[in-house]
Amino acid sequence: MVLMSFKRLLPALLAPALLTACGAAGGEADTASPHVVAAFYPLEWASTQVLGDHGSVTTLTAPGAEAHDLELTPRQIASLAEADLVVYLKGFQPAVDDAIEQSGADHAFDVGGVVDLLSAEDGHSHDHGEEGGDDSDAEEEHAEDDGHDHGDFDPHFWQDPERMQVLVTALGDRLAASDPDNSADYASNAATTVEKLARLDGEFQAGLAQCERPEFMTTHAAFGYLADRYNLTEIGVSGVNPDDEPSPARIAEIHKEAQVHGLTTVFFETLTSNSVAEAIAGDLGLETAVLDPLEGITEKSPGDDYPSIMRANLEALRVANGCS
Repeated sequence: MVLMSFKRLLPALLAPALLTACGAAGGEADTASPHVVAAFYPLEWASTQVLGDHGSVTTLTAPGAEAHDLELTPRQIASLAEADLVVYLKGFQPAVDDAIEQSGADHAFDVGGVVDLLSAEDGHSHDHGEEGGDDSDAEEEHAEDDGHDHGDFDPHFWQDPERMQVLVTALGDRLAASDPDNSADYASNAATTVEKLARLDGEFQAGLAQCERPEFMTTHAAFGYLADRYNLTEIGVSGVNPDDEPSPARIAEIHKEAQVHGLTTVFFETLTSNSVAEAIAGDLGLETAVLDPLEGITEKSPGDDYPSIMRANLEALRVANGCS
């Protein structure tokens, strides 16, 4: 890995940044606007909203890159020491975890410490009893397919606007502590963003209240938090890692579940191949559509920021699930 190649060089890479920070005592850098490094897009969006006009945000995950498999350049590793705040989710991106540990940064903010995270299994559907028979072997094989690098939790908390409100409030507090002169602005920005997220949450609550079915099928099980928040059931073809490949037994399960629940649509995402969705939909005569996990934004995204993509996801779910 790129990261491993540079572990021995980290002291040399970080030294210039650390010397700059130390040498700035009493100088211009003391009054500079804070700089935040965010690990991936939802954290970048939240940080930008709270910072407002007082600072800058860069992200470690480039637009269009797969967040799960991020590797870092030497310059990105060095930027962690230069930042006033590093916002990340421990366990989601191992390269970021390793770089933070190696840098010894004391300004890293693990959002998993403030956001309530779900178990990695909570977003999956295993309701096979309606069909009868012994599905234990298939379930065991599916459990193996769900293997991933995120430990025991599902990282995709940003699919729940209420949890995003918790993050935004915590970011306001962290930025106020690091830049007290602008603390009132950070608090105001956080409050305004929380209001936006509360309105978004209300739209989801109303839009998904009356639907023909609560189940929806995705190729990447990234919507467990959305399902948990709005009383839906996500049927994931694969696990929370988009690189997981479904086994033949799991494909057979998926065919059965689609028929049992009367599903109309197989959802895929913008950053990975839609071949699995197309194959399942073709076998069953279903539609395919995009449900964006919001791990990164490209020109193919169904919106240009977090709120607009979330609203596009809401509309896609309403159509697929026959919501009135």
